[in-house]
Amino acid sequence: MRIDSLRLRLRELGAKPGHESLVLKNWTRALPLGAGRSRAEDFFPLALRTALPQLAAELQGIVRIAGRHPAADGSARLLLRLADGQSVESVLLPKGGLCVSTQVGCAVGCTFCMTGRDGLLRQLGGAEIVAQVALARALQPVKKVVFMGMGEPAHNLDNVLEAIDLLGALGDIGHKNLVFSTVGDRRVFERLPQEEVQPALALSLHTTKADLRAQLLPRAPRIDPAELVELGEAYARATGYPIQYQWTLLAGVNDGEDEIEGIARLLAGKYAVMNLIPYNAVDGLGYARPSPGRTEAMSLALYRRGILTKLRQSAGQDVDGGCGQLRARLAM
Repeated sequence: MRIDSLRLRLRELGAKPGHESLVLKNWTRALPLGAGRSRAEDFFPLALRTALPQLAAELQGIVRIAGRHPAADGSARLLLRLADGQSVESVLLPKGGLCVSTQVGCAVGCTFCMTGRDGLLRQLGGAEIVAQVALARALQPVKKVVFMGMGEPAHNLDNVLEAIDLLGALGDIGHKNLVFSTVGDRRVFERLPQEEVQPALALSLHTTKADLRAQLLPRAPRIDPAELVELGEAYARATGYPIQYQWTLLAGVNDGEDEIEGIARLLAGKYAVMNLIPYNAVDGLGYARPSPGRTEAMSLALYRRGILTKLRQSAGQDVDGGCGQLRARLAM
């Protein structure tokens, strides 16, 4: 379902701009659709008021929880069932964060990720993306949404930007707290600066070597890491939000001294944060997470070279909650 289709339906029921905005605002915030300062019977047209219970049921049915897996770190991975029987994952994060999916499956095929093993099955509509936020807000407060779950947001750009626009305009989420995560696609750098709601940007870098990046991300656009950083820097300076570079640490692959030097060279003077994320191990993919000592040493080495670095942990490691793992277990 597209959000534009939902807007059209509301207008066909007699909604004026104020009615439409209130219904959409309440939906994104997990409130009753008719809630407001005035009583529904005094504010909404009769046809819209009559349709609200059915509409609310339909919106709640866009995504439903098929499984909840709380982890020791305070996060909880949600396996969500879509109306057509497909499934995706969301992650409730500590301190009001939420990670949402944008596709069923993924076409990029990152060799260390479970999601891409079956390729792309279908796109999520804008309403299916926002519905993940509405569902999460029924469980806990959500102040930040990262588009970093299943799928590559750049491959579903129209629907993702439609969702971002609604959440940033009516969903009570600051624009810098809407984080668009991508492996890098030139269309992103063309479109995002033109949007009314401009999200923060997270770029999956993973290596400073073009040939290794092509191996790790076999179907990502061929953008040299140096060019990707320059594109990111231009967006960071235009929006005032630092770029969050994502680096999944793979033992013996991208955790060496050569990569430390490469990162220091590429990010010197850049408006950027380097997020080092030790790999969340997946059976059968052939990768391992570095030792805690190695990850800490890499973080410290970058810090000493003047690179703002954060050592992060993948949510849900103790419940085998790496992206795509819950969905893969369901399919077994």
